[in-house]
Amino acid sequence: MAAADPAGRPTLAVVGATGSVGAVLLQILSQHADIWGEIRLVASARSAGRKLTVRGAQVEVVALEESVFDGVDVAMFDVPDEVAAEWAPVAAAKGVVVVDNSAAFRMDPDVPLVVPEINPHAARVRPRGIISSANCTTLSMIVAVGALHAEFGLDELVVSSYQAVSGAGRAGVETLRAQLSLVAGTELGTSPGDVRRAVGDRTGPFPEPVALNVVPWAGSPREDGWSSEEMKVRDETRKILGLPGLKVAVTCVRVPVVTTHSATVHARFQSEVTVDKAREILATAPGVVLFDNPAAGEFPTPADAVGTDPTWVGRVRRSLDDPNGLELFVCGDNLRKGAALNTAQLAELVAAEFTRA
Repeated sequence: MAAADPAGRPTLAVVGATGSVGAVLLQILSQHADIWGEIRLVASARSAGRKLTVRGAQVEVVALEESVFDGVDVAMFDVPDEVAAEWAPVAAAKGVVVVDNSAAFRMDPDVPLVVPEINPHAARVRPRGIISSANCTTLSMIVAVGALHAEFGLDELVVSSYQAVSGAGRAGVETLRAQLSLVAGTELGTSPGDVRRAVGDRTGPFPEPVALNVVPWAGSPREDGWSSEEMKVRDETRKILGLPGLKVAVTCVRVPVVTTHSATVHARFQSEVTVDKAREILATAPGVVLFDNPAAGEFPTPADAVGTDPTWVGRVRRSLDDPNGLELFVCGDNLRKGAALNTAQLAELVAAEFTRA
């Protein structure tokens, strides 16, 4: 392991460096201010020995084991829930501050769930030495909703998501591309079941074909017909905003988009809203881009928002039948703000503590 950084900068471990989100994390580490000393890249044993580029240098990936956390100050985890549940406490026991992008600890009352634009103060209170980052669907809309909540007081939320296939990992992207190859140049999509027959059992991680289709399901089953993705949006929004009794209804839908989640949002507030005030708030909120002129064909779409950091907001309207209601359409890159960027921002918050110390 490398010696202590001469400038006193903290040592960072990236656990899950070879995954889809890990690749974006390495891009962000190379693009953001260089606040880190040594950066260790960690993955499963089968990926050990690979070399990845970060900050313009080749770094060899090491296998996940207890010793990789020796001398580490902060660790960013982007691994499956079960891996995070096993290894994040191991790292924390060594004095490492863990920033975890899995669902393993999000609803643990002793683990803060943090979005830096909304509740950065919560990151400093971490009894278990772990900070959780929210789910990509929640993050696609929570920065905008949180900014409006600070002004009007959120009372109720109804969300329909339009989730990109990359939310299901590389298998999701590969499945969509393969299905698009099958249907391209055909007349499929004009008769009942024709797409399903053409795709056959090649649906990958999805229950139905996603090419030429939308699939009203994301996640795994929960009670009473709800999905895990829908429950995450509800539970995480409540925790991040500090509103344990917030009324939330969510329907998650998978769409044939590679990267960037979108959502329609109906938000009801405790006080009357105006579109002008809402637009003013959104236009100045950190991490939000207001792009809203439908008459000129200007509104967010995944094709425009992909690869960018902010939450894009458009179609801002006051509800027709409720002066306290507001309607929005939002887009957010699920691999950047929805995963890697929020994780990196949280790690940077923690790094600032080491710098001040």
